[in-house]
Amino acid sequence: MRAMVLEGFGQAAAAPLKKRDVPAPIPGPGEILIRVRFCGVCHTDLHTVEGELPDIVLPRIPGHEVVGTVAGAGKATGKFSIGDRVGVAWLHRACGHCRFCLRGRENLCPDAVFTGLSADGGYAEYLTVPEAFAYAIPKDFGNAKAAPLLCAGIIGYRALRVSGIEAGGVLGLYGFGASAHIAIQIATHWGCEVYVFSRGQEHQGLARELGASWTGTAQDDPPSKLDAAVIFAPAGGLVPEALRVLERGGTVALAGISMTPIPEMDYGRSLYHEKALRSVANATRRDGEELMRLAVEIPIRTTTGVFPLEEANAVLRALKEGRITGAAVLEI
Repeated sequence: MRAMVLEGFGQAAAAPLKKRDVPAPIPGPGEILIRVRFCGVCHTDLHTVEGELPDIVLPRIPGHEVVGTVAGAGKATGKFSIGDRVGVAWLHRACGHCRFCLRGRENLCPDAVFTGLSADGGYAEYLTVPEAFAYAIPKDFGNAKAAPLLCAGIIGYRALRVSGIEAGGVLGLYGFGASAHIAIQIATHWGCEVYVFSRGQEHQGLARELGASWTGTAQDDPPSKLDAAVIFAPAGGLVPEALRVLERGGTVALAGISMTPIPEMDYGRSLYHEKALRSVANATRRDGEELMRLAVEIPIRTTTGVFPLEEANAVLRALKEGRITGAAVLEI
């Protein structure tokens, strides 16, 4: 099968992914084989190819926003049938019996395996996944439009939950890429007022189109204090800026898997009055299932640009340079 394989870490500009012809995987017990149709390109893929994440064993096929059809199945399966349209997200599997899994927090499982990081992902014609960790794709979504839901959407949804934002509250979104352009639609559906902080004029324009009542940069003062904020950009310098305009008792949620160092902060000015700073680590299947239902209910509109699989390196470079509006998707 065709695949874009990471054989050695490198900067996106150096095109670290190599086009290879590799054997198609064989599904084991409890697994299904998926013929990949589209795979979204995520900032986590960028961190993966540039070697910024721990414990990556090479070679590895990245990609964890996968939409495809069931092409085969191992023993002890039956939830899906051949030809069914399914999605694969970041959480490839969890152990199911540790203290975190038993408490419904499988996103924190110490033995979790992640698609495109510790298991081969969707920058290829086929991949396997435990059937229990695959998602049915809503029928109202085309394949390319559904791909960003599998990570950008799920992480954006979990980040909103972690932030504690409530209906009618004021929410700040820092960075306006793939996750934020989905999260804003959920927040406005909940009746929130949304302010978007972004340096890009094109990103600010999309934010206003999707319901932002104000846009500006992180250094600007919004019309009112924020009840909650989500930082999607992997820039630690945004943390004190978000806390600066956060209302007492509010929460800033950090939605990235990686972030540059957070500057030293003054406790009284930045964190006192019960302000909270929380990270978002992965997501659970429950998050994904709830997001899929919301996607139909709202309905969520994803803004996507579609590129051939062979252009994966160029897309990663464009993502790093901030030249992607909405979400990029590879067609396999």
